[in-house]
Amino acid sequence: MEVNDEKVTNWVEVKKILLKKEKENELGYEQKNALDHLRKFCKISEAKANKIISELRQIEKLKDKHIANIVNFLPENQEELRILFANERVVLTDEDKKKILKIVKDNR
Repeated sequence: MEVNDEKVTNWVEVKKILLKKEKENELGYEQKNALDHLRKFCKISEAKANKIISELRQIEKLKDKHIANIVNFLPENQEELRILFANERVVLTDEDKKKILKIVKDNR
């Protein structure tokens, strides 16, 4: 298989795609495992995820991959947020961190 394009996406979108594929035809082994995982750990609705995404896009320092990680893991405190950005080269101010955590908290 050849990869033509790569797109960062969040768990909500992946779950939606896999559920649609599941209705159309049988999923492969890896797809079934991924869908089972998402059913257990992806607890946010599509509407809430989209609202978080639109609000996080207003923070200029955040790229799509950062926003996807925030939506996937929904950090509840500074420590969890720090872990998400541990291997990234983005420097968030305390104000940015507070804003991110407030957006997540308000839309859970």
